[in-house]
Amino acid sequence: MRTLTRQLQSHIGDQVTICGWLHKKRLLGGLTFIVIRDRGGVAQALIKDKNEVEKLRGLQVGTVLEITGVVASDDRAPGGVEIHEVSLKIDVPVEMEPPIEIDKPLSHESENLDTLFEYRPVGLRSPREQAVFKVQSEVGEALRQHFRRNDFTEIRTPKLLAAATEGGAEVFKMDYFGKEATLAQSPQFYKQMMVGIFERVFEIAPVYRAEPSATTRHMTEYISVDGEMGFITIEDLKTFLSGMLNAVADDVWQYCDGQLNEWGATKPVLPKQIPSISMAEIHQKYSDATGENSVGEKDLRPEEERWICEYAAKNLNSEAVFVTDWPASEMKFYHKAQAGHPEFADRIDLLFRGVEIATGSMRENRHDVLVRQLVDMAGGDPEAPGFKYFLMAMQAGMPPHGGFGMGLERLVQKLIGLNNVKEASLFPRDINRLAP
Repeated sequence: MRTLTRQLQSHIGDQVTICGWLHKKRLLGGLTFIVIRDRGGVAQALIKDKNEVEKLRGLQVGTVLEITGVVASDDRAPGGVEIHEVSLKIDVPVEMEPPIEIDKPLSHESENLDTLFEYRPVGLRSPREQAVFKVQSEVGEALRQHFRRNDFTEIRTPKLLAAATEGGAEVFKMDYFGKEATLAQSPQFYKQMMVGIFERVFEIAPVYRAEPSATTRHMTEYISVDGEMGFITIEDLKTFLSGMLNAVADDVWQYCDGQLNEWGATKPVLPKQIPSISMAEIHQKYSDATGENSVGEKDLRPEEERWICEYAAKNLNSEAVFVTDWPASEMKFYHKAQAGHPEFADRIDLLFRGVEIATGSMRENRHDVLVRQLVDMAGGDPEAPGFKYFLMAMQAGMPPHGGFGMGLERLVQKLIGLNNVKEASLFPRDINRLAP
C-alpha cells in the first residue's frame, strides 16, 4: 500500500512504500542520501546497502521509483523524518541530464524569465514553482466559495464569437468555416444576459486580448474572474469585492501557509470595506507628492497605481483601494453614467499592491438609452449579430445591474509577491511566446 510523503510523520517505526520521482541524490561521508518527490512533498531516504545504491548508478533526477523502508524520526531531514533500511524499485529510469536543476530555487530575475518559461515542463517539478499553482488553485476554490455563499450561479459562455463587440483591446480573428470569427475578449454580454435569468452569475475562464503589450502586467491569454449581479448599486459592488478579496486572503493563508512561506509572502492588510478615492484626488495627491503633474488625465499612470497603493497602505491601513469617478468620455457604451453626475461613469477599478486587478461598473439597463449609446459612442449596428441578442435580452426587461472582471493571475501574482504576471501562468502567452 502506497504512503504519501506528507503522511510519514504518522508512520514512525513502520515500514512504508513511497512512489514518486528522484528529486535529489548526494553522497556524504560514504553514505548515499536521496530525496523522493510525490504530490505530498518530498522525503529523504538513507541508503546503506551497496546493492541498492548500485541501482541508482547513472540515473538522473526525474527517475520514477519506489522506496520501501522504515520511517525514522530525524529533525535534520525534510519533514522531520527519514526512511531507513531501504530497498529500491526503478520503474522508469532517466539517464538524460535535466536542462535545469529543479532541486534548487529557479531564478525569477527578469533576464532569466525566457529560460524559466522555455523549460517549463521540467521546471514546474520544482516544489517552489508548484507552490505558485497550488496557491492559484486554492484562490480559485476560495473565489467559487465566495460566489456560492452569495447565491451566484456558475455559467459557461462561448469563446468563439461572430464579431468583436466591446471595442478597446484588439481581438484575435480566425477563419470559421469560411466566415470570420473572433476569440472572446470577455464574457461581458453573455453574463449581462444571464442576469435576466439567474440574477447573479459568475464565470472563471480564459479570455483573449490581442494587445501588442510587452509588459510585466499583460498577457494575450489569461483567466478572467467575472461576476454580474442584478438589483444592486455601485456601493453594493464595492462591498462584494471587498468581501471577496478578504475571503481569498483568509482562505489561502489558512490552507496554503507552507506554499506562501516558500516565497516569503505576507498576508495583505485589508479592512472589511476597502477605501475609495476619486481619480481626480489621486492625480492631485500624486502630483503634489512627486512633482509629476497628472492632473486632468483620463486614466491613471502605472506609477500612480503603485503610488496610491503605497499611500493607502500607509495612511488608510489598506493595501487595496477603489478608484472612482472615471470620466464618462472614456466609458464603454454599455456602462452607465452616474445619476446626477453624468460627467462621470458609474465605474470602479480595484487596485491591489500597486496594480489594477479588477474593473467594475454599473451597466446601462434601459434599452432605448443602450441603443443610443451603442450607435453614438461605439458606432455599432443594433442588428449586427454581436449586438442583436444582447439588446434582445435588455428589451425583455433587465434590472439595474453591475459586475466586474478580475485577472486571476494578477491576483495570485500580488498575493505571492511575484514581479511579473507571467510567473503566475503555467504556460504564459504574450506577443513573443506561443509555446510550450
